[in-house]
Amino acid sequence: MKQLPDQAYLQFTPDMPICRLINGLWQVSGAHGPINPQAAAADMLDYHRSGMTTWDLADHYGPAEDFIGAFSRQIDPGSQFFAFTKWVPRPMPITRAVAEKAVDTSRRRMTAERLDLLQFHWWDYSDPAYLDALRHLADLRDQGWIRHLALTNFDTRRLEQIAAKGIRVVSNQVQFSIIDRRPEVKMIDYCRAQAIWLLPYGTLCGGLLTDHYMGAQEPGISVLRTASLRKYKQMIDAWGGWALFQELLKTLRQIADRHGVTIANVATRYILDKPQVAGVIIGARLGVQHHRDENAQVFSFLLDDEDRAMIDAFSQRSRDLFRLIGDCGDEYRR
Repeated sequence: MKQLPDQAYLQFTPDMPICRLINGLWQVSGAHGPINPQAAAADMLDYHRSGMTTWDLADHYGPAEDFIGAFSRQIDPGSQFFAFTKWVPRPMPITRAVAEKAVDTSRRRMTAERLDLLQFHWWDYSDPAYLDALRHLADLRDQGWIRHLALTNFDTRRLEQIAAKGIRVVSNQVQFSIIDRRPEVKMIDYCRAQAIWLLPYGTLCGGLLTDHYMGAQEPGISVLRTASLRKYKQMIDAWGGWALFQELLKTLRQIADRHGVTIANVATRYILDKPQVAGVIIGARLGVQHHRDENAQVFSFLLDDEDRAMIDAFSQRSRDLFRLIGDCGDEYRR
């Protein structure tokens, strides 16, 4: 099984060298079809042996935390991997006891004395209880229950507010792709100033930003079989529509041909090269299909100025999603 080159890894924190291709486990949540636990377990071991040793999951991704717990019991003792989970509570008063219960549940499910990274999400900014939650989580981090505290889908304004309260976070997980470039408006500059990493998801638009869809007729929502495909087709519609998307795919194919790689590789490399991007989250359909060797090709080439200019030209022809939707994560709060 092929191993990844050194450039595939990044010192995310002083104690965590992560793989820049992060295996996303939203795919096991139930919204992408059934997953066979035995096949999933075998596939996770193959990801690990190939060097893809970093996982992204959440408390509400079905059995994802349980899968990590089972996986941790299968690998050789001392074999290093990192699992980034999330806590996504409904808006409610967040007491210390509520926070402790949530973190302890994740620790138990993942068979972990300490969570590597806990990424916190909050649905309603008008309810300031998220600041209470983050204070409690920071205390639990300092107590040793959590190694590092992070955020998911927070906007720049709230990042500034959280920092002003003295709450330290190491990353913010946001949607970021050639289609959705909203992080470039405010988020990247602020995160660079504050030494906060970005963990992009949606970089391949659920699989739409791939060779498979080049030249394809526009699919209706009813024929898109997964939650990811349906979600990102709507994002493409907002960005500029299927005809413009096909032009983008043809351009990406030209760039890919020059480098001997795939459209997905070009789309991933483009985001990996952005400032403050630690790694990109690529969905893993455990036991169903995988693109490990293909995805690893992202480390075999570099985009040049001409490549980037060809991609950037589409920003002048598409809609401004920051003006249309808002800052990072605002699509979840409309």
